[in-house]
Amino acid sequence: MQVKDFVNAIGADFYAGVPDSLLGALCDYLYDNFGISEKHIVAANEGNAVALAAGHYIATGRKGLVYMQNSGIGNALNPIASLTNEKIYGIPMVFVVGWRGEPDVHDEPQHVFQGMITVPLLDLLGIKVKIVDKDTKPEDVKAFLDGCSGDFEKGLSAALVVRKGALCYDKKPDYYSSGVMSRERAIELISEKFPGDVFVSTTGKASRELFEIRERRHEPHDSDFLTVGSMGHASSIALELAIEMKNRRIVLIDGDGACVMHMGSLLVAAELRPNNLVHFVINNGVHDSVGGMPTPAKGRSLSAIAEACGYDRVFGAGTEEELCGLLDKLAGDSSGGITFAEVFTTRGARADLGRPTLSAKENIDNFTAFLRK
Repeated sequence: MQVKDFVNAIGADFYAGVPDSLLGALCDYLYDNFGISEKHIVAANEGNAVALAAGHYIATGRKGLVYMQNSGIGNALNPIASLTNEKIYGIPMVFVVGWRGEPDVHDEPQHVFQGMITVPLLDLLGIKVKIVDKDTKPEDVKAFLDGCSGDFEKGLSAALVVRKGALCYDKKPDYYSSGVMSRERAIELISEKFPGDVFVSTTGKASRELFEIRERRHEPHDSDFLTVGSMGHASSIALELAIEMKNRRIVLIDGDGACVMHMGSLLVAAELRPNNLVHFVINNGVHDSVGGMPTPAKGRSLSAIAEACGYDRVFGAGTEEELCGLLDKLAGDSSGGITFAEVFTTRGARADLGRPTLSAKENIDNFTAFLRK
């Protein structure tokens, strides 16, 4: 189905969400037509998107469209259950959910369980569901939503759960890009400078690149925890590792989208201030692993936010030369308190970037064995 016809069948005038690769056509269409504006907001996380749509309904009486990957239902669950539900304020909206990990469809391991529970979870929340696939027509979508009109009047919501390849859009917007260095090169330099230290990397392409860098250098992977799923929580994992293992340096490879998603963790880390945690944020201004739509960090300084939160040492680097100088400084000095380093890179990745060949279970078993040496 052409995404324009899909959007017209829904008939919303406000859109908010977090990008998803299965919803790439929708994300590209919304950005191409509305950019980031009063009509279309790329939210910090899915709960933020639900609250924005709630505000839109309160102000206008019109339902908003909230889009997300199904893994984001967890972030959205609290405002759905305690704000928008018909037993509280009764605020209807239309959810468009990318169905990663659909049963009997091959996907990455972090999506498998979420895929199994996606439809049952929406049912449990009292949200009516229609599956959208390649054979679904715009009139099918409109008929489903028209059939939900009575539920909408009661303050209930509906969800369109989108299978892979169901939506198409023939254009690709010219998404934002900053920096002159690639993310992979930045991670390569960081990992070279901290041999033998403990690494935690965030969800998506950053972890895939770290894995392939180790492969190219014929290095073991046992010092790396590759955080699959749970976007935005790698920093909390790294923080507790630093607290419990004061004799080990913990190097965190984070992303701007992940950092923004649960930014309150910066305050928690700064309050505890372990001087063995080095928090790198690779900031390319986009959700690179799911299509390239800009993050709310686009053109902004996360290092200034980290400094305001109370990080002891805050640095920035925008070129390879600047990063090498910074790494030389950090590698030889861990006495200055908790450290935050923002590294600006270009968006995009190699077309032939692979995926880790170790399972998540093998990763954690090898990693915990490494920690206990």
